[in-house]
Amino acid sequence: MEKTTILVIEDEKKLLKTLKDFFELNQYQVYTAEDGLEGIQQFKAHSKEISCVLLDVMLPFASGNEVLKQIRLISNVPVIMLTAKEEVEDQLKSLSYGADNYIMKPYSLAVVKMHIEALLKRFRQEQDFLTAGEIRIETGAQKVYVRDEFVETTPKEFELLHFFMKNEGIVLTRDQILDSIWGYHYVGDTRTIDTIVKQLRKKLGDSSCIRTVYGIGYCFEGK
Repeated sequence: MEKTTILVIEDEKKLLKTLKDFFELNQYQVYTAEDGLEGIQQFKAHSKEISCVLLDVMLPFASGNEVLKQIRLISNVPVIMLTAKEEVEDQLKSLSYGADNYIMKPYSLAVVKMHIEALLKRFRQEQDFLTAGEIRIETGAQKVYVRDEFVETTPKEFELLHFFMKNEGIVLTRDQILDSIWGYHYVGDTRTIDTIVKQLRKKLGDSSCIRTVYGIGYCFEGK
């Protein structure tokens, strides 16, 4: 059985070790970071593996909310904020930046685990299908439909369309797209993206929704 991978970003070393030991004991794979900048680096390095992020709000070098904003530029992975702060405004700020849940300290490790499991279950159910305008994709089967008609796509075309639809309304740079779809060690150039976008537009026809943002990249805008 494949292990669920989580990233824990927490500056209290003792608590970080406790969380890591607990989740590893429960058959999770755990990456850790002790400050915001390290957290961003860890996420970027392992984004394809990570299923959920536990993120402390109060962190050195980059706050939890800054880390969250960086994560949301490239991923919609579930993020749970861990914090001692009780102010409603702080909670609303994190939620507005894209946090999925908020757990107050002190907390039970078993409760955190339950939150992760519930969030992942809901997230995976939501990921089975994605729709935007006349486009529908089945993520598990990697199938694309336009107005309920099946459209054949290559694996990379599907990956790119899936990435666009997950980040609907967000302007994505070509470098962000390359990093997400091809990985950080890809040696090709951004013309690869332009070619695949051209192919997708042709296959999706009037339903394309992929807008070129000149000098930057692309934005998927569901109609």
